[in-house]
Amino acid sequence: MAASSAAATLPTSSTSVPPNPETLNQANDPLPSTDSSQPSNLPQTDGNSSHSDFPSNAEEDLVVIDESVSMEEDEEVEGEEQEECGFCLFMKGGGCKEPFIAWEKCVEEAEKTGENVVNKCMDVTSLLKKCMDEHADYYEPILRAEREMADAISEAETEKELIKGGDA
Repeated sequence: MAASSAAATLPTSSTSVPPNPETLNQANDPLPSTDSSQPSNLPQTDGNSSHSDFPSNAEEDLVVIDESVSMEEDEEVEGEEQEECGFCLFMKGGGCKEPFIAWEKCVEEAEKTGENVVNKCMDVTSLLKKCMDEHADYYEPILRAEREMADAISEAETEKELIKGGDA
């Protein structure tokens, strides 16, 4: 199904206009002075130019620019694979590409079906984590971030317990 199309036409002339020597001299002169007391060497007009002021040729060519876009073209753009995020590229760049892809597919499937990602993907997540530990030299930045996050959560829980114990 095609969307409404809009077309624009632009006239082009197949013949050239012979140069006017006076116009050429004006083009070679420096920019006119902005001082209104000095006479201007620019051609004077009444400010009411129309299409008839321009040279015309009965055999003008018309260039048509068609701006119509079909729905199929839009769908192709949407159907194209999106660029991957830096994290995904990093994960696939190491030794755990296959476990990461399996984890990614599991998460996508869980999101589509509305299932709990943690429960559904527990096994593939464990395999991915084990693989990352085996390739710790490459995945160290991710592993370090996970450790720091776990430490921060642990500290927050400890602080929460201390506050809760102090209120009793």
